[in-house]
Amino acid sequence: MSLTDQLLTTNQANRTKIDNARLSIMDNAVQQLTDSGIEANTPVKGDTLPAFSLPGVDGKTVSLQEVLKGRDFAVVSFYRGGWCPYCNLELRALQQTLPELKELNAALVAITPETPDNSLTTSEKNELAFPVLSDLGNVYARELGLVFSLPADLREVYDGFGIDLKKNNGDDLYELPLPATFVIDADANILLAFAPADYTKRLDPADILQVLREHSVPA
Repeated sequence: MSLTDQLLTTNQANRTKIDNARLSIMDNAVQQLTDSGIEANTPVKGDTLPAFSLPGVDGKTVSLQEVLKGRDFAVVSFYRGGWCPYCNLELRALQQTLPELKELNAALVAITPETPDNSLTTSEKNELAFPVLSDLGNVYARELGLVFSLPADLREVYDGFGIDLKKNNGDDLYELPLPATFVIDADANILLAFAPADYTKRLDPADILQVLREHSVPA
C-alpha cells in the first residue's frame, strides 16, 4: 500500500474515534491555514533551499553541506513530531525507500521542532537509519515560510489528546511547521517541493523516486 493510501486509511479510521466537536475544531484549523495562503509563501521548484546547521539526536550539528557531500541529491522532510501518526507513517515509508535512495545517490534527512531527546525516541521507535535533526524554535522552518501558530481551541484539543507540545518542543510557542518535503540536487536547487496546509497529506515516496530518476545521469 502506498503512503498516500496509508494516510487516507489512517485519517478515515481516526475520524471515527474523535467526537464531532473536536473534529470541527481540527477541520476549521486546517481550512483557516489553507485560506491564509501559507502554501504560496514556501519554497517551490526552481528555488534554492537555504543552508541549515542543526543538531541531530546525538547532539552533533549537521549542515546541509554535509548532507549533500558526495551526493547527487537530497531529500529534506519536515515532520511535526513523534506524537503525529501521519508523521510516523511518513518516516517509516521513507525508511523503506532508503535503499532506492542510496542507489540514486540521494541523501535523506528529517527535520522536526522537537528536542533532540524526543527526536531520538521517534528515531528509535521507527528504526530510522537516516539523520533526524532538531529545528528548535522552528528557526529554519520559519526561514522557509513553513511555520504557523496553533489556534487556542486547537491547542485545547491537542492538550486533550495528551500531546504536550511545550515538553516535546522545549518551548511554549505552540508553533509547528507544515509537513513539507523538498527534493534537491547537489547544488541545493529544488527539483520537487511539497508543503501542504493539510497535516494529513505527505509527499509520496513514489513521487520522490520518480523525480530523482528523471534527473539522474545514466552511468
